Amino acid sequence: MRIKFFNLLIGLIAPLVVYSQNNVLKNNFKDNLEQDKITRSYVNPVRIVWQSDNENKYIKNSDVLLKSFNGQLSTSAEKMCNLRSNSNKQASILLDYGAELYGGIQIAAGIRADKSPIKMRIRFGESVSEAMSECGFNEPGMNSATNDHSLRDFELDLPWLGTVEIGNSGFRFVRVDLLDEDVDLPIKAVRAIARYRDIPYIGSFKCDNDRLNKIWETGAYTVHLNMQEYLWDGIKRDRLVWVGDMHPEVATINRVFGKNQVINKSLDFAKNTTPLPGWMNGMTTYSMWWIIVHRDLYLHNGNFAYLKEQHKYLSALVNQIANQIDENGKENLDGARFLDWPTSENPDVIHSGIQALTVLTMHSAKDIANWLNDSKLERVCNEALNLLGKYTAKDHNNKQAAALLSLSNIIPSDQGSSVILKNGPHDFATFYGYYMLEALAKDGKYNEAMDIISDYWGAMLDLGATTFWENFNYEERLKANRIDELPVQSKYDIHADGGNHCYIGLRASLCHGWASGPTSWLTEHVLGFKVLEPGCKTVKIKPNLGNLKYAEGSLPTPFGEIYVRHTRLANGEIDSEIKAPKMVRIVEK
Repeated sequence: MRIKFFNLLIGLIAPLVVYSQNNVLKNNFKDNLEQDKITRSYVNPVRIVWQSDNENKYIKNSDVLLKSFNGQLSTSAEKMCNLRSNSNKQASILLDYGAELYGGIQIAAGIRADKSPIKMRIRFGESVSEAMSECGFNEPGMNSATNDHSLRDFELDLPWLGTVEIGNSGFRFVRVDLLDEDVDLPIKAVRAIARYRDIPYIGSFKCDNDRLNKIWETGAYTVHLNMQEYLWDGIKRDRLVWVGDMHPEVATINRVFGKNQVINKSLDFAKNTTPLPGWMNGMTTYSMWWIIVHRDLYLHNGNFAYLKEQHKYLSALVNQIANQIDENGKENLDGARFLDWPTSENPDVIHSGIQALTVLTMHSAKDIANWLNDSKLERVCNEALNLLGKYTAKDHNNKQAAALLSLSNIIPSDQGSSVILKNGPHDFATFYGYYMLEALAKDGKYNEAMDIISDYWGAMLDLGATTFWENFNYEERLKANRIDELPVQSKYDIHADGGNHCYIGLRASLCHGWASGPTSWLTEHVLGFKVLEPGCKTVKIKPNLGNLKYAEGSLPTPFGEIYVRHTRLANGEIDSEIKAPKMVRIVEK
């Protein structure tokens, strides 16, 4: 089953007249020309959320903006939305494009008597409240909306009888304000310009629980939007290559899109900008995640030449980590110490998490050493693991710590799951929630994990999400207003009123790739795909349907996709239909 993000592929550099057997553009710029690999398409708004005038006086024919536009203006003044502002009233419209996207907008302005440019204000928003906000983070009396990383609140001049394309951010909503007074502005269209990698969704998931289906799709779409020039953490903020954030993103890409160069490009960027003994993104854990990602990536794509390129740097990094384990087996890693934001002020939990990550890193590095036939590196890993085995970190009744300690076999699986399941989805986190789910699967708690996926990630959908968020406090859901509705004074604004650390209020990202964990989890544990041999040469299939009646879907491999359908029979047994490429050996149960 394959789904296309968009069917339209637009070439960004058109063929030019050939002169002396050279493309003129390439000849002019020679080595300075780099072609954009990202596709762009136009998206019409689906809804007018709000407008400042409903009396047909300052805003006329606003429904024109919801109609399709072919991109070509004419000298006709018919079928235009007309705006007019004066000292008493400003013409403003808030548009909804139906789903989060990355890119900008195109405004098409029609013919008018006065040819002078007209000044407009544009505000992008991942939520309605963000698009309606004032920009002034940390200033007294101002909201938490910012222009950090990408401009989302700015002014521009609109030409006479022409179009403007502007903006580069993550958004779903756009507010346009006519700033100049006593002028008439005819507008034909305000179209979104979506930028994305036009790649098929090779992996798939479907079951008899529509809520889980929607969660799987939303996680896949969240990561897809972040697959821009590099693999970003968020499309509004920070738009950076954070290596720890990449781990759940790469897990999703492996299971949905398969091999994609954005992963290699981003991993190489992290390596090339972090000379040792530095730590990637300044954090010890993010360098460890880099090793773990390479292990998982090689299992799925089997690209030995690329793995071999990492040999020298990876070996030195593993030695650097091993040298910071004391004689008692306790990690003493320097650099910034970070797991995720909810635990960032608890040094004891951070230590327990880093201790567990050190174990997981050494196991990953040992696998890589074996694949590279590097006995010296394998010996370093074994010695480090033996030393780490002397020390037992505590879970501190914390879900993040318990998850990592369970996955690294430092604490028993049932101990980890008992901490994670306490109060259900309360105290879950969008990033480390993935590892909490993995720890539940390790203990066989598949029903419980699916319930939490439905409750925690599903609650974001209930609040209007079309992509998953950087942070979500489950407790806030009952008193919160939806992100696709105008703020209500008596209700909690889930975007503007919450947040902490770097994601205070409207600065928070509502499209963050690290929150996609349920997508890869459902593929691996419900459909039962477990890659055993690099390059997916051997794949184990052991479904875990929990209370589901059936589940079907596919997994990308270098040899083609594997398709499965698992159905629960009347006697409780699972009947499985499996279709796999000839080059893939299937191990069942």
